Order: sequence, then C-alpha cells, then structure tokens
Amino acid sequence: MPALNPLRPHTETLANGLRVTLRHAPNLKRCAAALRVAAGSHDVPLAWPGLAHFLEHLLFLGTERFPVSQGLMAYVQSHGGQVNARTSERTTDYFFELPPQAFVGGLERLSDMLAHPRMNPDDQLREREVLHAEYVAWLQDPTAQQQFALFDGLSQAHPLRGFHAGNRDSLPVAQPEFQQALQDFHQRYYQTGQMTLSLAGPQCLDELRVMAEAFGGVLTKGEFAPQQAPMPLMKTSDKSYQQAGERRLDLLLTLEALPQSSAEALAFLCHWLNTEKPGGLLADLRERGLALKLKATPLYQFAGQALLHVEFTLPTHAAATGIPERLMDWLNFVARQDWSRLREEYAALLERQQQVSSALQLARQDSEQREFGLTEQGVTALKQILQQIGVVDNFSGPWQLPAPNPFLRADAPASNAGLIRGQTSAHRGLRTFAQDRSRSRRERSPMQFSQAWPDNGAEGAIYLRWRLDSTPDSHLQSRLENHLQSLREDAHQAGVDFSFSASGNEWLLKLNGLQEPMPTVLEHVLKELTKPDAAVSQAESTSVALIPIRQLLKALPDHCLRHTANPDDVQQLWSSARWDGLAIGLSAQTQAAMGLALSRIPGTPDNQLTPPSSILAQHLWSTADTASNEHALLLFCPTATQEMADEAAWRLLAHVCQTPFYQRLRVELQLGYAVFSALRQIHGQTGLLFGVQSPGIAPEGLLQHIEQFLNRLPELIHALDDTTFNAQRQALADQFCSAALTTGQAAELLWQGKLAGRSSDYLTQLPEAILRIDRTALLAAAQRLNQAEGGWLCLANSAAPGAPWQAAK
Repeated sequence: MPALNPLRPHTETLANGLRVTLRHAPNLKRCAAALRVAAGSHDVPLAWPGLAHFLEHLLFLGTERFPVSQGLMAYVQSHGGQVNARTSERTTDYFFELPPQAFVGGLERLSDMLAHPRMNPDDQLREREVLHAEYVAWLQDPTAQQQFALFDGLSQAHPLRGFHAGNRDSLPVAQPEFQQALQDFHQRYYQTGQMTLSLAGPQCLDELRVMAEAFGGVLTKGEFAPQQAPMPLMKTSDKSYQQAGERRLDLLLTLEALPQSSAEALAFLCHWLNTEKPGGLLADLRERGLALKLKATPLYQFAGQALLHVEFTLPTHAAATGIPERLMDWLNFVARQDWSRLREEYAALLERQQQVSSALQLARQDSEQREFGLTEQGVTALKQILQQIGVVDNFSGPWQLPAPNPFLRADAPASNAGLIRGQTSAHRGLRTFAQDRSRSRRERSPMQFSQAWPDNGAEGAIYLRWRLDSTPDSHLQSRLENHLQSLREDAHQAGVDFSFSASGNEWLLKLNGLQEPMPTVLEHVLKELTKPDAAVSQAESTSVALIPIRQLLKALPDHCLRHTANPDDVQQLWSSARWDGLAIGLSAQTQAAMGLALSRIPGTPDNQLTPPSSILAQHLWSTADTASNEHALLLFCPTATQEMADEAAWRLLAHVCQTPFYQRLRVELQLGYAVFSALRQIHGQTGLLFGVQSPGIAPEGLLQHIEQFLNRLPELIHALDDTTFNAQRQALADQFCSAALTTGQAAELLWQGKLAGRSSDYLTQLPEAILRIDRTALLAAAQRLNQAEGGWLCLANSAAPGAPWQAAK
C-alpha cells in the first residue's frame, strides 16, 4: 500500500513575510495552491459596499504579462484543472489545482495577477455588470434571501447586517474616489504580510518551498495590517434568537470572546449535533414528530466571535414548540459526558477523509490553519462555548452517545489473501492455469474486475447498474435515497462515497474511495436496498431547491434515455431487473472480501446489456419546470458514431471551445453569470455540453447565441497557429495518462467506456487517438457538429421554439 499522507503540513514564514504551509502527499496525482488574503468584504470602507468582491473579479481579467486569454483561468482550463475564488467576510481565497508539470505555470499566473492587476476602466465596467447580474439573481433567489435574513436578529451596527456583494449602484467605477479606494484596498491588503500560501502535491518539501519562495518574490513585501474588530453581535444581553418560517425553525446562538481553538471546537460540536443515529437529538425530534432534518453550522467566525446556526426542517403543519428545549437538554447531556471516545472517532474519520482528499481539498483545509481533531486546547474552548450557550448540570433525556461507526473499524487482513497454496507475496504476479481460468470467468461475468488500472493503491471504485423493465417512480427513488442517508454518512466518514441514482429505466449504484471498507459498505447498502420496507418510508422531502441550471444538469441524464412508465413496486422492479457492474483498482484481498456482497445483488446477472439508442440527426427539445424567473438552457451534442476517433475529436473540440465560449457569452455578451461548455459522457454517449443561465434572455435567444458561436468554430480553429494547436492537443492527451488520472477519474472513464462498448485498453487508446487528430480532422468534426449529425438535445425551462426542433417524447 502507498505511504499515507502526513496529518499536518509543514508551516513556516518566509523572509519576505509570506506565511506558507507545504504538504508533501506522495499519493497525489495533482498539485494545488490556495492563497488566502486576510481581508474580505467587512474590511471595505463603508462608502463602497462590494469593493472586495469586485476586486476579486477584476484580478481574473488579465495582466500585462498574461492577458486574459493566457491568464490563470484559461491556463488551468487548458490543462484540465480547477480554479476559483471566494470573497468572505474577513478573507479572500484564490485556489487552483493542476497536473504537476503545469503547476509552476499556474503559480506564476496567480502571483502576477495578485501583484500587477491591470484595472482597465472598460474591463471594470463590464465586470460590474456581471456582479449586477449576480445581485439581481440573488434578489430573486428565495434561499439566498432566507440566508441573509438569518442575520436580522443581530445588532444593526454589526457588518453582518450590511450588503457586501456589490452592484451597479455601489460600485461607481467612474468616480475618482472609488478608484482611489480600490487602489488603497489592494495596496493595504494584497501584500505578503497579509497572505498565507498553501501548497499540496506529490513533490518533496524542498521543491514546494522553492515554488513558494518564487511565488512570494513577485508580491509586494509588507507587514500584517490589523483588521478592525467588529461590534458585538448582539446589542442586548441576549445570547440567542430564533426565526420560524414555513416548515423550518432557525436557532442562532451568538458567542463572544472565544479562545483561539474555538473553530476546531465548533466543528467538533456541529459534527455530533448533525448525527442521525439513535439516541441523538435528531432521532429524538423525529420520534416526537417535531423535526425531519437538522443542520448545525458556524455561519461566521472572526476575532473571537462566532454565530452558530442550527436549522430544523419541520413536518408539514408542525409547530416549532419544544425544539429549543430539547436542543438545550441534549447539550446539557453532552457537557456531562467523557468525550474520549467521541474525540477518538472524530480523529479517525478526519484521518480517513484526509486520505481520500484531493490536492485542492488539502490545500484549502491547510489554509484554514486549524489543529487536527479536537486538541486539549479545543476541549477547553468547547467547554467555554457550552458555558456561553447556557448549559446546566442536569438533563432529562433519554439520550445516548452515538453508536460507533462500523466502517471505521479496520479488520485485520487475511494472511496472503489472493494467493494459492505454496505461493508467497513474492509470487503475486505468477498465475496457475486454474487462476487464469478463474480470471477468465470473472472477465465474462456481469461484474468485471478491470485489469486496466493498478490494484496496489489505497482507493478503488465499484459500479453496479440495473436495467429495469420500466422507469421507477420519482417518489420511489426519493424514498430509497432517504432510506440510505444514515448509511451514506457513515460510509463517507470512513472514506467511501456512494450514490444511488435513477436515470430512465436504469438504477446506478456507485462507490468511490478507500477500498479497505468498500466490501462491507457495499454489503450494507445492498442489504438496505432490498429490505421489503426499504421504499415504504413516506418522509417528506427536505432537499434544498437548486438554481435552474443545476436542476437541468441533474435532469439531463434522464432525458437522454426518454422512458415514461412509472411503477412504484420496489420488489417487482428488483425481481425483473438485469444487472452488470465494474470494479476498478481493487486488490485481490478486497476482491476476495466482496464475496458476500456480490451474493446480495438483486436481479438477474446479464453482461449483454444493449447501449441506449442514439438521436442521430434529430433536434430534440425537452422542457423542465425549474420554478424560477431565470432562464436556463443546456445543449447536448453527441458524436455521430461510437468510433474512438469521433470521441477524440469531440474532446479536442471541447478543449478548444471552453475558454472562448465563456469569454464570448459571459464576458463580451454578458448573457449571465452561469456559462460553461464541457465534454460529457452520459450512458456511454460522448457529447459536447453547453449551458447558460440568464436573467434576461429567453432559452430560444440563448440557443441562437450558442449556434452563432458554433458557426464560428472553423474560424476559431483556423486562428490557432501550429504551435498553439499542438500544445493544446498535447495538454489534452496528457490529462488521460495514468500518471495524471485519479482512481475516481479513471473509474468514471472506464465505466463510460464499458457502456460505449470500448475495449479494455480504452485508457491507452484514448490519448493516442487525441494525438492523431490534426487540424483537418478537427475542422471536419466541427462541420459534423454544426450539421447535428449525432443529433442535438436541448433541455430548457421553456417550450420548444419550432422547426427544426421537435418536442422529445
């Protein structure tokens, strides 16, 4: 097994004042940087609300050295990475993830944009309109307004009561006073004394330190500029308040003068508050019919202040009476307990989470600079928090500490698992005729154990698909998902994420993460899914409404299959189901441990399941009601054939389109703030996906803008010089080499390859096919795309516009 990542990063302060955390994690395939500036929306002069958020946006608009087409966002996207930023109350974060060979280039761009922003007036005016569009959407979003209203009980003088996102009125770009304030804010806070850089990757600490020093050398040297302490959270002596709404109750607990370790103490407290296990607060409230769901989270933490939010989702027509009293009784119970076992389990689950965290997740966690688990200082802070909340020395109960997570207990491995008599671990690569015959049977089995990915890593993946005679009722699917919720949380804490989703007449169960607990998790999931009462629960929906574009993304796979029947008899569906599956990265020991779980798979094994039908040359329009005034549209354009060359060409088209599409529709046309293009594989179909959400342009108009962009694709391809074309093609191919792919990414590719009928060496063939695509082949692919040879599927929140579009059945 590979070496585990260290629990804590190396930390130091460079000579120029830049604080750095460096994490050498040898199992990572990618590198990440997280830059935290100790300044946020509450540090802005009162005259210019939104200035900090505005500056964050402006920094991405290019510099003299790296114009926007070569800036951080375009660079990261061209290498298949991730990039984003976030302005909070007292911090601003910039973060990205890249393959190791491209990491230095990303750091160069980030440091340059932080140190040398252009601040072009025309760019500022355009970006202000983007912020204004976000502001308009925020005003119309009930969830966002509800979240903002949570601060209504605080002192009017506290900055949490103010507006800080920015809009057309609060950002007077043309005024010299505003421009001076923008420059002053940048000079005061965007310097080394105010910054913490966190790097995580497979490189050794010395390499990471050299990168950090080069990064810091570009920045302005400075000292820490103290941030003004805020007013007290409450004007009165009250320490809490509550808000009641339709089917919800919000309790807000204010805390002042907390010690430094209070963040880790609050995280520990919220973890145990949120548990759904018997004996806990939520289980008690459900039994009494008082609440369906509970979520505790710190809304705000700074300078010893904290605002703890406990949100309760109530049954229909239920009163909120009695809930605060039960919460306080549970807190009284917890305060009286010995926390040793809870601290031990909490540390174990944090360690598991760290084992499966990406480079980006690790870098962002490190930028928080918290201690691991609940330290002794954290225990002291937790006692002070409970004292401020008002715990007393008695409780009525009945309460109990949550049962230990069964998936966190590591069983002793069987000796020489997977070996036959006479072999030792040194012979693991040698196989007898009997073993080869057994392997052959497994490869023809509906559950295929892929040989295309190494099995000596810590992580693995399992995919199980059931093809049903008819489409399951959506309410049945929701009930099954709710039934698995507690199990899902236990598995997640142990390093395994699983999902159970429906799409058309198919059910799909996916498990990703640490392979050691995976067989046990799979066994428990299948046992729960096939219980006679698994789908009986009629629990009310507690899901949060998604923004329109996310609703469409969630619904798209279902619309690609287009089935209509809706039975709700779960036992009947299981009895007629046919299943197949794929396991990736599992060692011989883990495979052997899966025996009981595989015997529990319901339905009939079938490794000859046919792929879904194509939509060749059709223009199909599906409509989904998103219950929003915002317009949203997705356009999915599959390849015309299942040939590998077509998939490679479509991937290169998506690669070439990504940055220009965003630049054209979001930056130049300012159609909306949610604009993206990408390659997607849905049920084995490879396609280009374009998405836009707009406050003012109807879906038919959005589609016209997308079509106009696609018509310009040949021009875009011709404009690439040979060096750029070859570099983009190589960068794309590099994303699919085994050294760059994580186990989860490889698993999804291999699963989609299986659905598409690809051979077992798909991961080897794909980058080779990409490198064979020349300019002529790419132009031909663009023509096939524009002619909709593979068909176009549009999913929008409005009706079809007419010919050539036809409503999907």
